Amino acid sequence: MKLSVPNKVILIGASTGGPGQIQKIIQALPELKNTSIVIAQHMIDGFMNSFANRFQNFNNKIIVIKDNQVFEKNYIYICEGETRLIKNYFSQRNSSLNSYNPNINIIFNSVNLLAKDIQVLCIILTGIGDDGVEACRNLSLNGVRCLTESMDSAIVDGMPNRARELVPNIEIYKIEDIVKIVSEFCE
Repeated sequence: MKLSVPNKVILIGASTGGPGQIQKIIQALPELKNTSIVIAQHMIDGFMNSFANRFQNFNNKIIVIKDNQVFEKNYIYICEGETRLIKNYFSQRNSSLNSYNPNINIIFNSVNLLAKDIQVLCIILTGIGDDGVEACRNLSLNGVRCLTESMDSAIVDGMPNRARELVPNIEIYKIEDIVKIVSEFCE
């Protein structure tokens, strides 16, 4: 069986205020072609399925990642717990060792290992804290295009602010511009 790993991957990390910002991105997407999106939205255990269900009537299929989930093109994947991408499948487990559910740094860093083979766009959206910023920095240093929300766009400016401070070459946009960039990247 030949696997259909995407040529393009969009990574989205968000926390407080993220669901509405993510909805703006997902509802504006064209039908995905050879692109997949991996979303790490901080959320309490047990709510990921209802979060994913809120997007089921849009253009693309949404999957909450389970352990050994095959990574294929043309899907939107929702992370939960401690999720890693290992070549062409996801390793997922719940982890009480991490402060965040899901842990954005873990999933983003795992994709960094594949960034030479696939085109990656990394996005840090609204949220408290700094989860995802370390991995976003690593991705940027590896040549990946990284975006974050502007101070006036982010509902909570913790994660975007830290990204603006620590990620070299980070691009700063309002959510409306991020939506356009993501749609263009998918074409």
